[in-house]
Amino acid sequence: MPILLTYGDSNTHGTPPITTRGLYARYDAATRWPTRAAQTLGPDWQLVEEGLPGRTTAFNDPVMGDHMNGTMGLRIALNSHGPLTHMVLMLGTNDVKTRFGATPDRIMAGIAALVDMALAPDMALRHSGLKILLVAPPHVQEIGPLVAEFTGGAAKSRALGPLLATYANARNLGFLDAATILQTSPTDGIHFEPAGHAALATAIAVALKTL
Repeated sequence: MPILLTYGDSNTHGTPPITTRGLYARYDAATRWPTRAAQTLGPDWQLVEEGLPGRTTAFNDPVMGDHMNGTMGLRIALNSHGPLTHMVLMLGTNDVKTRFGATPDRIMAGIAALVDMALAPDMALRHSGLKILLVAPPHVQEIGPLVAEFTGGAAKSRALGPLLATYANARNLGFLDAATILQTSPTDGIHFEPAGHAALATAIAVALKTL
């Protein structure tokens, strides 16, 4: 039985576009791209959703907490679930927040470190032959109630896709540029509308079948 881990941030969690800060909301399972992708793949696929709003590739967040560091979360997930056969990794959006001062190359290094962890010998004993699909997030738009946190982030997010594509090719990993599939919502420039989740689910399911 294939077991799929979807590891990411609020756009893997299923957070709708934000109109008012501080209010929690989440799309239902029928809307979120991980569950839709798993349904498209077929009934024999088992899904493990690991989306955390605010998660970064490798940064402790002085505002939201150290647990936003994706390195910590991925190690826990890899030791909690499995044996995994597939992993979709979509991170980098929160890394372009102004407070981290991260360059696209630094964000790429954080993603590479997560891949190294997932494919390390100790994890290979748990998840033999793990297949990884890297997904470059859709581009950030500097609009809406979150704009102050993401000043300068749009250019960084646009630069991330080509870096991820080059890295995935060098490591023989799957790659999907989500910016070619959907745009972030004009409401907050970060999160996805339901139609975006549906489109991404279809594209990810197709990409996973080709790994």
